[in-house]
Amino acid sequence: MEQSLSALHPHPGWGDTSLQATDMVGKHCILELYECDPSRLDDEAFLRNTITTAAKRAGATLLNLITHRFEPQGVTGLALLAESHISIHTWPESGYAAVDVFTCGDHTMPEQACAVLSEALLAKRHALKSFLRETPAEIATGVREPSAVSITL
Repeated sequence: MEQSLSALHPHPGWGDTSLQATDMVGKHCILELYECDPSRLDDEAFLRNTITTAAKRAGATLLNLITHRFEPQGVTGLALLAESHISIHTWPESGYAAVDVFTCGDHTMPEQACAVLSEALLAKRHALKSFLRETPAEIATGVREPSAVSITL
């Protein structure tokens, strides 16, 4: 199923009346970007800035960002969010980027992060798949307590 990035609801997926906020832990987006600008796909500093902007636009809290540029080309990046993560893997020689955005909670908008990345990388085509991560019954119905951890030295 292909979705348009320009026609996104400001709070994607949360308006679905078949699910209550307690029925899901978050939303997961898989984004394929095609015919992107190869120089942007290979620019580690540019991608770091773009991922940071994407996290902010999604309403997420960036905790850490790790990137690595490969030789002769390509960058991989992983943004650790308080709400989960954003990852990107690029193939400049093919003009392709694989993106994964998962955010927990109903205050975030992962599709907005996808829109930022698509626009910044000048993708001529994209495919976006998104789905809700359902809350396991153990989390939804149980009382959550910190687990006891014992350390033996």
